[in-house]
Amino acid sequence: TYAPKLMLLDISDINCIQDVAKEILNCYGCVDILINNASMKVKGAVQSISLELDKKIMDANYFGPITLTKAILPNMISRRTGQIVLINNIQGKVGIPFRAAYAASKHAAVGFFDCLRAEMEEFDISVSTVNPTFICSYHRQSAPGNWEASIWK
Repeated sequence: TYAPKLMLLDISDINCIQDVAKEILNCYGCVDILINNASMKVKGAVQSISLELDKKIMDANYFGPITLTKAILPNMISRRTGQIVLINNIQGKVGIPFRAAYAASKHAAVGFFDCLRAEMEEFDISVSTVNPTFICSYHRQSAPGNWEASIWK
């Protein structure tokens, strides 16, 4: 058994993910199960959401999980064992009005992990995608006029 170690990670900060993955592998030697369960969502009409916010949502919900997965994957492949889980959302399968950025990022993640599942079969690495319906999240209030006021984490 290993003593738990708290590692803070902003999944939308792609640049720090590699360092955190290296730290995890240095500390424990391997990852048996990787559960990707972080995301951000925003509610608003397509024309009212900035491209900057679209990119931030895509970084958190698509590039974050795939970057972390790609950082851990070589270790799993070399050991020919492991399990990768993406906790996604039904909006990765069905678009809902006023959730275009969120749904697009979740669709992209489903596509990536579906392909990864097929590729990892030869290495005996299991890849699962869980698509629950609506998930209770908390809303972070920002200063008035700040575009981040509509972000949910």
